[in-house]
Amino acid sequence: MKLLSALSESGGPRTLTSLADQLGLTKSNTHRLLHTLIEEGFVKQDGEKGLYSATLRLWEMGSRIVADLDLMGIARTPMQELSDKAGETIHLSVLDGLEVIYVDKIEATQAVRAYTNIGARAPAWAVATGKAMLAHIPAAEEALIASARRKRFSPKTLVTKDSLRAEFARIRETGIAFNNGEWRPDVCGAASPIRDARGSVIAALGISGPAIRLNAERLQGLAPAVISGALTMSRALGWQGQD
Repeated sequence: MKLLSALSESGGPRTLTSLADQLGLTKSNTHRLLHTLIEEGFVKQDGEKGLYSATLRLWEMGSRIVADLDLMGIARTPMQELSDKAGETIHLSVLDGLEVIYVDKIEATQAVRAYTNIGARAPAWAVATGKAMLAHIPAAEEALIASARRKRFSPKTLVTKDSLRAEFARIRETGIAFNNGEWRPDVCGAASPIRDARGSVIAALGISGPAIRLNAERLQGLAPAVISGALTMSRALGWQGQD
């Protein structure tokens, strides 16, 4: 799995030697593992150059898992409505450990925008969609509080236990999470959690854009639309709880 992770995060084909050195494995063990992954369809090799790279097999598997959540079809209309209202980038995110994964998005109509890629990851405690989910998933919140991985990405990143607990309590009370330049100093956003029929938070709807446009006042003004969009998705998934 570490080998597959190294390949998927490399940004390009890798040599056997570079992979073995990175993982601290012998070349023979690395070669054996690579060929197992090739046989299972997760890795491919360029025969001429002898370089290895990951295939789309993991993406295909992940796409099927996301499709099983029935999120994509349900989310598209509320996402588009929020995009029409705000003109900023709209994200649909899920939580994976202490990171969010962007599973869908609608680009901003503005020339200057917040750039992210579908399938990309971000630290959950430093982005609005991540905070919206962490605040409503007790096990995930406690895992973050107990973790030593909390990293400060900007002067505004919340990393202390007290500040995080206070932030999550505020999010639970208001139903909205804000990112005030906590991951990228020049990008701000807002997000609200999406629940399934049992009331469990399974995703988050978020908006993000340059801090020069999404200042605190504008984010507060857009908050009701973000909350409404997430609630519409939750209702479509069968949740009948309180707003």
